[in-house]
Amino acid sequence: MSDALGRRARTDAAVRTAAWAVLWLSLLLVTYWWVADRGVQDLIGGAAPALTSLGRLSGLVASVLLLAQVVLMAREPRLEQAFGQDELARLHRLVGFTSFNLMLVHIVTITWGYAGVRLFATPQTLWNLTVTYPGMLLAVAGTVCLVMVVVTSIRAARRRLRYESWHLLHLYAYLGVGLALPHQLWTGQQFLGSPARTFFWWSAWAGAAGSVLVWRIARPVWVNLRHQLRVVSVADEAPGIWSLTVTGRRLDRLRVEAGQFFSWRFLDGPGWSHAHPYSLSAAPGGHTLRITVQGVGDGSLAMGQLRPGVRALVEGPHGRLGQRARTRRKVAFLGAGVGVTPLRALAEGMDYAPGEAVYLERFHDAPLFAREVDQLARHRGLRVLRVPGRRRAPDSWLGEGIGTASDLTTVLYWIPDLAERDVYVCGPAPWTALVRQTLTDAGLPGDQLHLENFAW
Repeated sequence: MSDALGRRARTDAAVRTAAWAVLWLSLLLVTYWWVADRGVQDLIGGAAPALTSLGRLSGLVASVLLLAQVVLMAREPRLEQAFGQDELARLHRLVGFTSFNLMLVHIVTITWGYAGVRLFATPQTLWNLTVTYPGMLLAVAGTVCLVMVVVTSIRAARRRLRYESWHLLHLYAYLGVGLALPHQLWTGQQFLGSPARTFFWWSAWAGAAGSVLVWRIARPVWVNLRHQLRVVSVADEAPGIWSLTVTGRRLDRLRVEAGQFFSWRFLDGPGWSHAHPYSLSAAPGGHTLRITVQGVGDGSLAMGQLRPGVRALVEGPHGRLGQRARTRRKVAFLGAGVGVTPLRALAEGMDYAPGEAVYLERFHDAPLFAREVDQLARHRGLRVLRVPGRRRAPDSWLGEGIGTASDLTTVLYWIPDLAERDVYVCGPAPWTALVRQTLTDAGLPGDQLHLENFAW
């Protein structure tokens, strides 16, 4: 591994360590303040004080995690490069559900404690708290927004929603967090009990808000004003799959690597306000960018009808599925269907010697980018393995017609030195999960497996 990759790896490790340290130190600090305010004594001072104390602690922890979730949603480049999209998505989901559950605990225990542990008096107490305490009506509105976000984030609900609808509802998380701020800073003594506490909470809120303003708003505006992206051509790759080539100004100064993706909007009429994440399907060359899209929804189906000259707006680049994550000279690319899109770009843009890279594609009818991949095989020594057909069994990620040997036996026959490679995987989530299990069984170390699920 080159010195540059080594430096990147050390930098990413330092960022991960610093991020975890900030989170845990914040949680320890607010817990210390709760203890200093006789939180432990209140826990053993009777039912009502105990409930109120538990409500204060759960509210403090929920607030820290809520701000952490905002930062995770902000697409801060250093965090994305250090953790990767899949890991950030997992942490975002874990932190989000945890903060929401603690917020519910806070509401229930505080209200019940203020009601003197009288169950039937709790609804009236909640009403009185809502209409008499400053900022509580806003906090209730914020809670409703967060409930909407959490309910639509449950996997069963997400499968029933169009991507555009889910994405729009998910933005209500910002509104929910913002509406909770007045309640905390107007009525929470745990937030304003000392100058140190006031400074901590205002700094935390300002940092979270600033990350959103800078990385979700200011940075995309700057990128789009600077590069002025427009569609050059739309080409058919397969039935229902198109490649869009985009050009712009000063693209040689756009910091993007093969394997990364942008969130795209095309100003061609209704629906332009919805962003769609698409990976680059060719290595960026400084003059054009190319993405490949499969028509599976209203937004993606419209891509095939775009005309040259249509303006494109982007957010990004995002993702760590690229050279930055690399730890070994040898690499393997495993993809399925349109999930091979970023792998095709990596096979072109990544540095490797003849025989050091393997490209394995499972496809239904015909492989994507067959001519381009074959050219890479001829000119750069890329070893290509193609597995046609649908999955041969529900518990197999390989295609029909390759025999009865297990997935593990087959992949080790094809790539006997698998454990010595960095392996990049991209495809539908169920397929990717099976590949991951096979690679784990093959002894591939976790830091050599790089995943990007082709799903929202």
